[in-house]
Amino acid sequence: MVEKLTVVFFILLCFLLGLTLTLFPWFNLNGDWGDNYLLAFVSEKAGLPMLKSAVSSNWFRGAVTGLGILNLFFAFWEMAHFNENVAMLEGKNEEEKINR
Repeated sequence: MVEKLTVVFFILLCFLLGLTLTLFPWFNLNGDWGDNYLLAFVSEKAGLPMLKSAVSSNWFRGAVTGLGILNLFFAFWEMAHFNENVAMLEGKNEEEKINR
């Protein structure tokens, strides 16, 4: 039972993280993507004004979206191979290899 819950929580984590990383850069929920206090503070303290312009570019948004799509792919792959992953966590695959 613990193995099944582990796989389910991993699938949920990958799916929610993927959905967030895919959609968040393109929606202006709290203002513009590149116009936030934390980014301005970090770029000022680090002495890297180019950091703010790099993060606010569409290329960076695309890279973050790509990571989100990769996480969604992992979530769907884990769903498709659910029983195999549970069996691996239970150690059944190792027992089969030893018995051969």
